[in-house]
Amino acid sequence: MPFQLQSHNFGHNCLKTFRLIAYKPQNLFGNSVSKFCDFVMKAHSATAPCMTPKELTTELEALQKAVRENRALVRPDEKEREIAELEREMQKPDFWKHNEQAQSVSQRHAHLRAELSLWETLEKEVGDLLALAIEAGDDAALASDIEKQTAELRARFERMSVTLLLNGPHDERNAIIAIHAGAGGTEAQDWVGMLYRMLMRYAERRGWKTTVVDEHEGAEAGYKSVVFEVQGASAYGYLKSENGVHRLVRISPFDAEKMRHTSFAMVEVLPELDDAAEVKIDEKDLQVDTFRSGGKGGQNVNKVETAVRITHAPSGIVVSCQTQRSQLQNRESAMKVLRAKLYAAEQEKKAKEKADVRGEFQSAEWGSQIRSYVLHPYQMVKDHRTEHETQDTAGVLDGDLDAFTEAYLRWRRG
Repeated sequence: MPFQLQSHNFGHNCLKTFRLIAYKPQNLFGNSVSKFCDFVMKAHSATAPCMTPKELTTELEALQKAVRENRALVRPDEKEREIAELEREMQKPDFWKHNEQAQSVSQRHAHLRAELSLWETLEKEVGDLLALAIEAGDDAALASDIEKQTAELRARFERMSVTLLLNGPHDERNAIIAIHAGAGGTEAQDWVGMLYRMLMRYAERRGWKTTVVDEHEGAEAGYKSVVFEVQGASAYGYLKSENGVHRLVRISPFDAEKMRHTSFAMVEVLPELDDAAEVKIDEKDLQVDTFRSGGKGGQNVNKVETAVRITHAPSGIVVSCQTQRSQLQNRESAMKVLRAKLYAAEQEKKAKEKADVRGEFQSAEWGSQIRSYVLHPYQMVKDHRTEHETQDTAGVLDGDLDAFTEAYLRWRRG
């Protein structure tokens, strides 16, 4: 049976005893005593809590109050009423007649249910742990375990509180992301491929579904441009922090002289809008062209004109889709992107008009990057809006964007 310390006092006494014995262990009992002393010290630190029972109770009471206050900000009564309305709509016989709208309603219902359940579960767990802390008394082992669980609940609460910052008009919607290469040829196109992978990995970490709408591969590497949809709870709210110019500094793998290169790519993050949204499109303003799809091939692809290109005459916006197997599906996907781009253009126009009055409008251009990724001569990713930075460049490029997203949402609120 492995040796276990049964109480804080026992561990403390053992620690004092073996500190005396092991003062010069090589002269007494050899290295075995030194190793045993190290074991006792580790066991002591593992069982002895850093906080007293009173401090633990105070900490949990404060956490319980914070959880209740934040849960109230979620407006659970309003959400419950909306859930009831959605359930009545979902019970209608012809609910799935309009598949896209039905999916939107179902996603909204699932999102609301999950959100309320998370806060309810957290409040219950904090309350149960508080009751346990009050009963724990001087049990050091139990107090240590409670302290560990308190830290875990605190961290969970901090992550959940970020969702309260998602209060924009379209934050709960799906997202459409378009990434375009800047000047720099192959180097910039490879940077688009890196950003594409980063954002896809971020979506994967959150359990979101992604669908490629359109892509134009580079001649040697990466992409000239790529467009994809992200379907998931508040996908746009989280991903909007990535909207803007991203700058990369590194030793180019395409340069035989191993020179340092700077590359730029533009990331557009748009909310996915349905037909009933405020964007109205007149069919007379659309020029629709069809062509053969490029890419990997498959049924119909590369054989018939399934790809669709739509030009919106008044705005000059052009969108295309060639990844679906039918012309109808490609047209529907292209219209989603067009609606999102028209909405974004209108919002940008309104923002510029307001800012012009205040004299503070600044146009987006390649020199006004939102974030820099420096891989040489040092490792650093820095967001120039929030000043948040990290040296874990590999983690960020692998989709670990939570810290940047949270910093951006708090910066926007401020």
